[in-house]
Amino acid sequence: MGVFRFEDETTSPVAPAKLYKALVKDADTLVPKVVDAVKSVEIVEGNGGPGSIKKLTVVEGGETKHVLHKVETIDEANLGYSYSIVGGAALPDTVEKITFETKFVAGPDGGSIAKLAATHHTKGDAKPSEEELKIGKAKGNAFFKAIEAYLLANPDY
Repeated sequence: MGVFRFEDETTSPVAPAKLYKALVKDADTLVPKVVDAVKSVEIVEGNGGPGSIKKLTVVEGGETKHVLHKVETIDEANLGYSYSIVGGAALPDTVEKITFETKFVAGPDGGSIAKLAATHHTKGDAKPSEEELKIGKAKGNAFFKAIEAYLLANPDY
């Protein structure tokens, strides 16, 4: 199995605690309202805490697809969260799982810095393709910006 890790940071004018609340604590209900492609999020195993499996139903190009997320860790005290994509449309055939670790820290002017690490656990000696990485990053950025825009438009959230 190959392991490939990629790190990225994004700044946001939204405070870290508010981003964490929206993207972690309230994500199951907020994301389908805010992100057009996501139609539903449901817990299919567990209680929502670590070890739970969530099924996201998405529509892309008129086609309904499912993505399975496994909650790895929830660190509310440090505004951290990690999950793995363990099945469904977002998992290429050459990949066993993709783990995302997110942490929100204080940024400039009351905003935040979102730190993200993505670790691809591949089958055999396969490497993630540049195209897969570009697509994944673009989807992640669009997802984040949709939630951020909602929070900016709803300051009392």
